[in-house]
Amino acid sequence: MPLTPAKHFSMIAAIDLGSNSFHIVLAKVDHGEIRILERLGEKVQLAAGIDEQRELNEESMQRGLDCLRRFAQLINGLPPGAVRVVGTNALREARNRTAFIRRAEEILGHPVEVISGREEARLIYLGVSHTLADTPGKRLVADIGGGSTEFIIGQRFEPLLRESLQMGCVSYTQRYFRDGKITPARYAQAYTAARLELMGIEHGLHRLSWQESVGASGTIRAVGLAIKAGGLGSGEVNAEGLAWLKRKVLKLGEVDKLEMDGIKPDRRAIFPAGLAILEAIFDALELQRMHHSEGALREGVLYDLLGRHHHEDVRERTLSALMERYHVDLEQALRVEDKALQALEDVAEAWELDDDWHRELLSWASKVHEVGLDIAHYQYHKHGAYLIEHSDLAGFSREDQLMLALLVRGHRRNIPKDRFAEFGDEGIKLLRLCVLLRFAILIHHIRGSQEMPQVQLQAGAQSLDVLFPEGWLAANPLTQADFELEAEWLKRIGLSLSVC
Repeated sequence: MPLTPAKHFSMIAAIDLGSNSFHIVLAKVDHGEIRILERLGEKVQLAAGIDEQRELNEESMQRGLDCLRRFAQLINGLPPGAVRVVGTNALREARNRTAFIRRAEEILGHPVEVISGREEARLIYLGVSHTLADTPGKRLVADIGGGSTEFIIGQRFEPLLRESLQMGCVSYTQRYFRDGKITPARYAQAYTAARLELMGIEHGLHRLSWQESVGASGTIRAVGLAIKAGGLGSGEVNAEGLAWLKRKVLKLGEVDKLEMDGIKPDRRAIFPAGLAILEAIFDALELQRMHHSEGALREGVLYDLLGRHHHEDVRERTLSALMERYHVDLEQALRVEDKALQALEDVAEAWELDDDWHRELLSWASKVHEVGLDIAHYQYHKHGAYLIEHSDLAGFSREDQLMLALLVRGHRRNIPKDRFAEFGDEGIKLLRLCVLLRFAILIHHIRGSQEMPQVQLQAGAQSLDVLFPEGWLAANPLTQADFELEAEWLKRIGLSLSVC
């Protein structure tokens, strides 16, 4: 769920629930800068536990939860907002991810966000760009994960293009090297599969061009170290070293025999798949050299968290761009936002809407509730919900987008109560936020600078009383009619609305 950090944190932490490994980074915040205090990582191979029905098995979930119990000790006592936990491709794919996430949140005491592939790419680039020298040219960043591979072209701290492909060292190991045998035919299959995945994005990457290429994953680091051990580099991946390493791996023929410098024992099983993917990347993008960056997703999460802390929230920029793209009436959006947040103050205690994310989500929904008007007026709330749910919104987790889309979907006419129920206990609070958004929109049904009355709201468990100044409603029959109709809509969700 959305979460705004508190005003001051001495320490922050990022946890990356990857398809291959889980990682935690604990850092001290000092004058706006991050100083890493602790890094831990464990091979969990969550992706290896996804079956043909896209269900995570209990064994893989248990490996992950056991790891998180160890991580939890490091973040014990850190306040809400100081820890951000992100899940990547394995949790994106798993149909039963909710069961794992619920157990993980109980252990960690902090919410788990499942982020989209392009959001993962943005955070990876943020981590890389803060780790490497601030050079003026464009750079290509590639990160081979356990279940997906991300590509970013960026300049300085700004990503210009972000892509995520469904290929990773764990998923390809399961597909091509499950029994540990490495044959030329199997390697060729893995390589060809990766080339086919790359075909959809290589033209766009080439069109932007870049001056340097950087790898940000354990696979790329291991390949570079193995090439260095062979005397063909100084830690970077190069085309000559890649060809030599491929020949050596194929000659050894089994993952158990990959006793080479740079390849840790727990990486041997997934190394051939990662190597095939990396070779395909080099060939498709015509690379000769790729350096490694220690900074990646988890460092990016830390810097993104710090940016929110200093009010440089990328989510605000994202919504501003969305509003501009779909020609939202900015003045109306501001009027609705102001009124919705005032209403929230009136009912926050009675309706248990006093968390930061309640205010944040209501503010976002107020800003973008009319994006669908740019498509068509008829059922524009549904158009808007679709756009928000399916757009690439930098900074937002999948849950953020789903909740935001649901508020936009429910801001007029019939409220889809069953959709709110899908969010469990939080669904009741989302429904109440939706009611507040609808109230603010009704108040400002007549657009413009018309002076609006001071209205008081009183909330009960299943009721909302709206108190207008005496005589105002009688003098404004359109607003009176709006609220009479609204009472009928709210009756359908079991809420009594009285207006006087």
